[in-house]
Amino acid sequence: METGTLDHGNTAWMLTSTALVLFMNLPGLALFYGGLVRTKNVLSVLMQCMALTAFITVLWVLYGYSLCFDGTGGAYVGGLSKAFLRGVTVDSLSGSIPESVFVVFQATFAIITPALILGAFAERMRFSAMLILMGIWFTFAYTPVCHMVWGGKGAWMADMGVFDFAGGIVVHVTAGIAALITAIVVGRRQGYPTVPMPPHDLTMTVTGTGMLWVGWFGFNAGSALAANGQAGMAALVTHLSPSVAALVWMSIEWVKFGKPSVLGFATGAVAGLAAITPASGTAGPAGAILIGGLSGAVCFYAATSFKRAMGYDDSLDVFGVHGVGGFLGTVLAGLCASPVLGGQVADVAVLHQTGVQLLCATVAAGWSALVTLVALQVAERTVGLRVDENDEALGLDLALHNETGYNH
Repeated sequence: METGTLDHGNTAWMLTSTALVLFMNLPGLALFYGGLVRTKNVLSVLMQCMALTAFITVLWVLYGYSLCFDGTGGAYVGGLSKAFLRGVTVDSLSGSIPESVFVVFQATFAIITPALILGAFAERMRFSAMLILMGIWFTFAYTPVCHMVWGGKGAWMADMGVFDFAGGIVVHVTAGIAALITAIVVGRRQGYPTVPMPPHDLTMTVTGTGMLWVGWFGFNAGSALAANGQAGMAALVTHLSPSVAALVWMSIEWVKFGKPSVLGFATGAVAGLAAITPASGTAGPAGAILIGGLSGAVCFYAATSFKRAMGYDDSLDVFGVHGVGGFLGTVLAGLCASPVLGGQVADVAVLHQTGVQLLCATVAAGWSALVTLVALQVAERTVGLRVDENDEALGLDLALHNETGYNH
């Protein structure tokens, strides 16, 4: 691990960013997803988010951090010299911050990435199958992609010069495509799409949206790994993009349906946050407006018309928002890095960089899809993917956890 001189300001900012990113999952994403499902399944979603936080944290310490950031590995995955956090001490540094802070900051990314996928199969997957799926996916999809992008010199995508400041490829593309594959393989919920399945608590969802929006400052600005100008610009564009995207999504709904919806505004904001993530360290305000505007429109189409046309049941629109938004933002990162759009990379060759962005995002999506298919087969053949029809009708809260979210 790179060493340097401890900077107390950078360390304080990174400790704050770590808490903000964990806050995105617990309670942010948990509440965002929890409000979107039906009353009988709210606890199952909250439980999945909490359980994944603990499960991935343990896997991260055992081998995940090493496979992602140990430079003794190859171009595609790290080595195991950092397994069990060997060599991570009170005094070891990663740049100008304690290595322990870098470890836990990156752990929060590893936690929220598989947690995003939960929304695609909400209300119908076995809890045990979820754990098997996520354990395999984290090990064989997340860690190699993370290493290839963020593993430093010698890592394949890093050596290509890919722009992925805070996880457009590592987080949103990989999770989004895994969500799509899982939704298709697991199949539709009973009654979908003919039976109405509205969110049971939009107040909860809006609360979760606000937590995600605030937490995203740690996600993106924290990825500077320092309290500096790049972090400041990342914070600015991280706030601007979802503002534009939410207004665009809201406006489209207003024109099409005559009224702007709270759910549409919230979903548009999350789409803008996902899309700006890969470009947040290289784009300026003009780029953020472009990315936010396009993500609001494109993700609206993906989560509505495209999903209906294809017939899959991505329960909470993980692919349409995170997969499509992350891919779009990753490709646009090459363009938005240009000083012509206020970007921060003076010598960027836009056409070449866009090609690199497109290639890396496509490879990551393909690899995530393959690992997801294999993991789903393992889960199906060991414990079975879906609950039975009676349990699905009863609701996962009672069927899997013998509890209810509300007493009536």
